[in-house]
Amino acid sequence: MQPRPLILLSNDDGIHSPGLQAAVEALADLGDLLVAAPLEQQTAAGRSFRGRKDARLEAVPYQAMGRPIRAFACAGSPASVVRHALLVLCGDRKPDLVVSGINYGENVGSSITASGTVGAAYEAAAAGIRALAASKQTHPDAFLAHGEEDWAAAAHFVRLFAERLLRSPLPHDVDVLKLDVPEDATPATPWRLTRQSRQRYFVRRIEEPHLGTALGEGSVAVEVDEATLEAGSDVHALRSRAVSVTPLSLDATSRTDFDLLAGRLGG
Repeated sequence: MQPRPLILLSNDDGIHSPGLQAAVEALADLGDLLVAAPLEQQTAAGRSFRGRKDARLEAVPYQAMGRPIRAFACAGSPASVVRHALLVLCGDRKPDLVVSGINYGENVGSSITASGTVGAAYEAAAAGIRALAASKQTHPDAFLAHGEEDWAAAAHFVRLFAERLLRSPLPHDVDVLKLDVPEDATPATPWRLTRQSRQRYFVRRIEEPHLGTALGEGSVAVEVDEATLEAGSDVHALRSRAVSVTPLSLDATSRTDFDLLAGRLGG
């Protein structure tokens, strides 16, 4: 008999996030589930490996569809928790899939390198494991709070693409699938393959900046330059009320012509 796939779930919103619970519920019958997530909110941790040096994976009660799920929390960043879980919990059985999310807030545009959701998925990919980073569009004011959300559509698409990733390997140079679901999506909402937009998308503003302005002051808002917005990008898909599916690569090398660049650099 074919063994059930092992799916490791993590996030950057913390072990008690309803978005993580929604993902666990969506995948509960697809395989053997293992949850390893930050103890607390870690939004915008990127792929950093920060955390307390004495932090350990600690078992927490967790259930999905009325069944207990092995779950652990650790006081570290998403990437550090995934790395630690792979070493400590998965030494004798490598996961078939790592799912990060479902995140409060979309991860699109040039700011995705700051995303702990994407960072956790990248860490799995670096270990040779196919990975899915899933996010639901929400207002920036809700990013740091576990507020009420309807997770049905996002959970539907997490399951859809998890099934497809388990069924067949990704092509070369596709290491992570980044999934962004519009706030008003339904399971019938169309999805598109997209590129990452070069636009910043999330912009921080400080009304009257001065030397005494604190790092946490100001506000974050979505700003899109419609005139230069790239058709076929993740931002464009969300603006069109479509689900964005962006293939990401561990190779961040520019796609420029190296001969042209060498000439510009005097090589």
